Amino acid sequence: MEQTFMMIKPDAVRRNLIGEVVRRIEEAGLRIARLRMVQLQMSEAQEFYAVHKERPFFGSLCEFMTSGPIVALVVEGENAQVRVREVMGATDPAKAAEGTIRKAVGLNIEQNSVHGSDALETARQEIAFFNLKLDLRG
Repeated sequence: MEQTFMMIKPDAVRRNLIGEVVRRIEEAGLRIARLRMVQLQMSEAQEFYAVHKERPFFGSLCEFMTSGPIVALVVEGENAQVRVREVMGATDPAKAAEGTIRKAVGLNIEQNSVHGSDALETARQEIAFFNLKLDLRG
């Protein structure tokens, strides 16, 4: 069973879309293994998005990601990483396919409602970042 990371961003949380996003993930045959609501501090947002540090949108992205709580999720299922990316749709909601989360509820390229890991290694790092590892001891 493959696991990947997904995040419901502040714009979607603010608009009460947590259930809608989870519904779409579950309808795709995937399962939510772990879920945690978090309010990111600026230092955490900067660390999480460090890969974009040199990009012109880095500051506004970090401001947005600290503007309200996010929901961090571990999603599992067969080919979960690829399937989550398909269910989310393209980064820009205007370019996302019909029926995807971003097309349905994304506002713009920054406030596109969800984030998903781009690879399994990234998913492992992002799951660890949000301390979402399952404690299987008991």
